[in-house]
Amino acid sequence: MTDGKTHGDVAKDAIKIFAGNSNLELARDISSYLGVSIARAELRRFSDGEINVDIQENVRGGDVFVLQSTSTPGNDHLMELLLFLDALKRASAGRITAVVPYYGYARQDRKVAPRAPISAKLVADLLETAGASRLLTMDLHAGQIQGFFNIPVDNLYATPVLLKHLRQRVAGTPCTVISPDAGGVERARAFAKRLDGSLAVIDKRRSGPNEVAEMNIIGEVGSRIAILVDDMVDTAGTLVNAAEAAIAAGAQEVLAVCTHAVLSGPAIERLEKSQIKELIVTNTVQLSEPASRCDKIHALNVAQLIGEAIRRTHHEESISSLFI
Repeated sequence: MTDGKTHGDVAKDAIKIFAGNSNLELARDISSYLGVSIARAELRRFSDGEINVDIQENVRGGDVFVLQSTSTPGNDHLMELLLFLDALKRASAGRITAVVPYYGYARQDRKVAPRAPISAKLVADLLETAGASRLLTMDLHAGQIQGFFNIPVDNLYATPVLLKHLRQRVAGTPCTVISPDAGGVERARAFAKRLDGSLAVIDKRRSGPNEVAEMNIIGEVGSRIAILVDDMVDTAGTLVNAAEAAIAAGAQEVLAVCTHAVLSGPAIERLEKSQIKELIVTNTVQLSEPASRCDKIHALNVAQLIGEAIRRTHHEESISSLFI
């Protein structure tokens, strides 16, 4: 670093990164990559639980990025983000980019029953109303969610980071990439193509929310490394059952790859007892203490990928080369 400049000549006073409480470690890594400090702000709670945001720097006319995953507790972190955006809008920031590595409520992206909300659309409306000028996110549960916004949306993929690790892990051994459902086939096909592996799909029948009654594998997994690919792992029920189905079908071993490690409820206990040899995730969601202690979980850092997207956004450069 020379003359107050860092990667791509980002001037220290030209860009401001604010961070909520959801993923401070990732925010620090991103700011380190860009060579800027996390902007000063204070988050407080009143005795009744209300959240208060105090921006402690001048942002008038500035290019501002607010990093906050809406992970557990999702409602609190979403409210923090909305208050950050509103405060910055009222402080006359020039452009406000909401950097949301994990976009909560994304699974509720359509009506699946009468009188059900489309929560992903509601969250999009809230972010826009609060003051977001654009959204930077990663591996949306459904790409169509981008259409819920009337502002620019950049949906990054963790694929480059995950593939780098996977190539070293499988080391030329025949592998089959498995999608846990029909909706994830495109994602699994992209992994299979780049790993020179075959493709399989899980046919699953759900008996209720977060419950899977039956699983069948469509594709060849015998004597191969089975790689389960999904955008997120929540209670881990689907992955654990899919791993058992893969082993029953003759898989040599089972790896699981998920961008967002939500890992709620009995997820850690299930993983510990499962046939999954390794669960490869990213740090879009900060791991809980039990998850950090789990030997099967390997978290990869996406700070450089997100940081580069922020740098290019700031300089009005194309980020299309980051999408592979």
